[in-house]
Amino acid sequence: MSGHSKWSTIKHKKGAADAKRGKIFTKLIKEITVAARIGGGDATTNPRLRTAIAAAKSENMPKDNIERAVKKGTGDLEGVNYEEIVYEGYGPGGAAVIVESLTDNKNRSVADIRHIFSKYNGNLGSNGCVAWMFNEKGYIVVEKSAVDEEMLMEIAINAGAEDVQEDGVNFEIIIEPDDFEEVRDAVDKNKIPYIVAEITMLPQSTVGLKGKEAEQIIKMMEAFEDSEDVQKVYNNADIPEEFM
Repeated sequence: MSGHSKWSTIKHKKGAADAKRGKIFTKLIKEITVAARIGGGDATTNPRLRTAIAAAKSENMPKDNIERAVKKGTGDLEGVNYEEIVYEGYGPGGAAVIVESLTDNKNRSVADIRHIFSKYNGNLGSNGCVAWMFNEKGYIVVEKSAVDEEMLMEIAINAGAEDVQEDGVNFEIIIEPDDFEEVRDAVDKNKIPYIVAEITMLPQSTVGLKGKEAEQIIKMMEAFEDSEDVQKVYNNADIPEEFM
């Protein structure tokens, strides 16, 4: 199973338990604002904005919040100018880690991210040191109990999915980024519930971690998720089932 899959599932369960909705809303608002700034405020012609708004709606963000974020991005309302920065490094056991950041203070951001890497037995690396180990993909995770495998495969492949994999607990739908929305819409149309639906970075191979190193990578990912400047974080760690 991909390292990202396990972290996505863990993050989903922990997020449901912790109900950190305010922090989730803050990250979503940043993404909507930047998407609107770069590609314009019309979601029908801006795929990134469309995906960001869909993610916000899935978290039950109020419509007014979404509209304000779009207007801040287009300049119709005053807002903060966020800079997109991607950091790369290594976690415990040599696991590859990518951190996507949106920040209004680059110095604060890099100091915080470097501290988190160091605290959990990792280190911040140079640009490009681990990115080659990942591929950008659309990614949808569905619990096995929620759908018949043949039906899901037929729906996903016909809509343009690259592959449907089974990991023992879930089905993973792998999609080229350009086909993501069409596949997600097909899954929605058939009322199939999913745990995760996003454009992400999937590792080409994984690093098996056990014991203390597995605990450290989980804590590192949680620390990154809690950072106000971090939007998304990816790793290629293969984490034992007891951490699920």
